[in-house]
Amino acid sequence: MRVRRSRPRLVLPALAALAAATMLLPGVGSAVPDTGPRLSVAAADLAATLVCPHPIEHAERDVILLVPGTTVHPRTNFGMSWIKAFEALGYPYCYVVTPHAGMDDIQVSSEHVVYAIREIHRRSGRKVDIIGHSQGGTNPRWALRWWPDTRAMVGDYIGIAPSAHGGKAVNNMCRRDGCAPAIWQQTYMSNFVRAMNSGGETFPGIDYTVVWTAYDEFLTPPESTTIAGATNIKLQDICPGDTSEHVAIGTHDPVTFAIAIDALNHDGPADPARIDRAVCTQALAPYVDPVTFPADYAKAWGEIMTQIATYPHVKEEPPLKPYARA
Repeated sequence: MRVRRSRPRLVLPALAALAAATMLLPGVGSAVPDTGPRLSVAAADLAATLVCPHPIEHAERDVILLVPGTTVHPRTNFGMSWIKAFEALGYPYCYVVTPHAGMDDIQVSSEHVVYAIREIHRRSGRKVDIIGHSQGGTNPRWALRWWPDTRAMVGDYIGIAPSAHGGKAVNNMCRRDGCAPAIWQQTYMSNFVRAMNSGGETFPGIDYTVVWTAYDEFLTPPESTTIAGATNIKLQDICPGDTSEHVAIGTHDPVTFAIAIDALNHDGPADPARIDRAVCTQALAPYVDPVTFPADYAKAWGEIMTQIATYPHVKEEPPLKPYARA
C-alpha cells in the first residue's frame, strides 16, 4: 500500500509537465505538429490577414471562419447579413482578408487559410467551422488537401457556390481576353482544380455542406459547384422560386443563411428537412438592412467588376507548386 501511494506523487508532476509541454502560449489549444509544405508567406503577413473582431480564447462554441470570394473584401461579401447575424447571436467568428482581393495565385492565398485554421484552433482550443463563398469555398479545400494537420481542426465545412470544379463560363472569358491568375485557376477542370480534387474531395471527420443555385452565371454548369461526399443542397429544391445567382447566394440569400445556420447548430451537415419553408417568403436574409441593401449590393457588384476589369491579366493559369504536381 505504501508503494501504491508513492507512485502518484512521482507520476503526477511528470504528467503535469507533459501536459504543460503540449500547450501553446499564449493560446490555449493543444500543440499539433504542422504537416504539409512549409508556408512560403512571411509569418507577419499571414497574421495581418486574420481578423477576429472579438477574443476567441474562451469561446463557448466552435469558431466560425469566413472566407470571401474572388474580388471582394470579407466585409463586402459577408457584411450585409452574416457578420451582423453572428454579432447579434454572439457566435464567435473571424475572417480572412485574402491578399490582392483573392485575384492572385490561390495556392498562395490558401496559405492564409492554413494559418487561420491553425491559429484559431490554437487560440480557442476548439474546432473551426468554415463558411466560404465561391473561391472562399476553394481556398479551405486546398488547405485541407495539402496540409493534413488542418483536417482534425475543422468541424464544419460550409461551401456556398464553391468553385469545386471550376466553371465553363469562366473558361470562355479567360480564353478570350486573358484573366487574373485566380480566375484562370477556377476555370472548368483546370490543373489547379484537378490537383485540389486528387485523392478525394472530402476528408473523414469533417461535416461538409454545399449550397448551390441553378442560376449560377459564373460557375457553369451549376452542378460543378457540388462536392463528392458532401451534402449538396440546391436552393431551388427547398424554394423553387428562389432565383439567387452567384453573388446573391453568398451575400443576402435567406435560404442559404438558413441552411448554414442549420449546419452550425446541429451535429453533422445541414439537413434540408429541418429548414422551415417559411423562409421561402423572405426577400432577404436576417439582419440585412432593406434601406441600405440596394446601395450595398451595387457596391459589391462594383468591386467585382472593377477587379475583373483592372487586375492584370495573364494568358494561362499559374503552374502548380511542386508539392501538388504528384
